[in-house]
Amino acid sequence: MSIKKQFLKSRPVCKVTFRVGKDAANSAEKMYIVGEFNQWDNKATPMKRLKSGDFTQTVELDLAKPEYQFRYLNDQGVWENDWEADKYIPNGIDGENSVVQLC
Repeated sequence: MSIKKQFLKSRPVCKVTFRVGKDAANSAEKMYIVGEFNQWDNKATPMKRLKSGDFTQTVELDLAKPEYQFRYLNDQGVWENDWEADKYIPNGIDGENSVVQLC
């Protein structure tokens, strides 16, 4: 898993590319990124499956908010955190949420 950040000079946003490796995807056919940036909508942000079996998606995040919580959801209903998240926050439901920090 990985997170890459690209801060834009032209607008107050950061393009964040999320990637889930084939091994971490556990043979999932579909993967979604779910978080504060899409109001925790399970289907709003599907990830693109690459020929390698990895999944990726780029999201533009507003710099007005210093951090965003998120998780990955596969088509088998299994939630996963990003192993390279900037930090983790207890979610009060079933463990922790991954966090990407922008500052």
